[in-house]
Amino acid sequence: MLEETGKRARTAARQLNLLSSERKQALLEQLSARLWDSRLDIIQANQIDIEAAQKAGLDTAMIDRLTINEKRLQGITSDLKRVAELPDPVGEIYEPFTLPNGLKLSKMRIPIGVLAVIYESRPNVTIDIAGLALKSGNAAILRGGSETLNTNRKMMEIIHQALTENQAPVDAIQFIDNPDRALVAELLRLHEYVDLLIPRGGASLHKFCRENSSIPVITGGMGICHLYVDESADLDKSLAVIANAKTQRPTVCNALDTVLVHPTVAAAFLPRLVKHLATMGVTFQVDPSALPFLKDFPGNLVKEAGPDDFDTEWMSLVLGLKVITGLEEAIDFINNHSMGHSDGILTRNDEHARLFIQRVDSAAVYVNASTRFTDGAEFGLGAEVAISTQRIHARGPMGLRELTTYKWIGQGDYHIRK
Repeated sequence: MLEETGKRARTAARQLNLLSSERKQALLEQLSARLWDSRLDIIQANQIDIEAAQKAGLDTAMIDRLTINEKRLQGITSDLKRVAELPDPVGEIYEPFTLPNGLKLSKMRIPIGVLAVIYESRPNVTIDIAGLALKSGNAAILRGGSETLNTNRKMMEIIHQALTENQAPVDAIQFIDNPDRALVAELLRLHEYVDLLIPRGGASLHKFCRENSSIPVITGGMGICHLYVDESADLDKSLAVIANAKTQRPTVCNALDTVLVHPTVAAAFLPRLVKHLATMGVTFQVDPSALPFLKDFPGNLVKEAGPDDFDTEWMSLVLGLKVITGLEEAIDFINNHSMGHSDGILTRNDEHARLFIQRVDSAAVYVNASTRFTDGAEFGLGAEVAISTQRIHARGPMGLRELTTYKWIGQGDYHIRK
């Protein structure tokens, strides 16, 4: 069934290569405007998905992720317009050099080709992928979750209208709107037509894709994120950073999960932190090392952490707390419990900051900043197709450049090899 989808995507990818940067920009700008003009239809379709999710008993975190309101749609269309305005990486010539024999070599950025993206919950991903794929000259096959089927269908209708009106191949962005899970397994075997598979969802989806795909897979989008409060940290400013990282949007992968605290500041800082965040609805899973500093708080607010709590991505207003002996233990703890997404240190010690950056092995490492910045739009990429936690060419938010590969260009004067 999906083989024909793959064939059409491969043909569309070749046709996209004929589009100029100006035409791609105009296409995305028109798509942004069309989405905003159709906002009432999109929100109405999304409301059907929300009501179905509520009836099905989906948790509040899942419902929050699938919700599209006017404010979120404004953000989606603004991000798409920023992608439209970014420099087109396709065709860029870089790293030129000349061999001793006079042969000139360089690299040229080209699209990867055809992307397949499997994702859950967040219908904004449909637009993010479409925008970045089209701008970078890639075709995309999308498979969203059944919980956002109505929203995605409406968005795809608008995407196809914009493609048609701009004389671009409609098959450049295709959507599998059949919720049959068997189609996922079929998609994972389309290696003749699909060049890169990107799953965006929970651990089970990533595991399934890694184990069953014949297509190269980029995984990420899951994070157990940490902030370490060093002994030299500005405690007042640290409160604000931690509050932002935890509460600004707790259901996303760059939200904070664990705070590590140096023992010399634990007595002064931990009660203040709990009191401050409790007003925002946060509850705490607390390691025995931190419990003595929090004896005055009720048991429904401060609970002793279980054996798996520091290996849990909370995706909610729950925060783990632990007192550690110092920088060395903080780095070891993070490297052992992090998922390689986003981790940071709060400190005024430049040497500690340097060592933390050097030794913490995560896709994004912060000094005195919230983990919530790990995001394509926040990084100036317009949006991202995923946040990779792998050690390959693409790590962290994947924008336009991360959706390109390259070919070698050799320019000679009728050179022959001797």
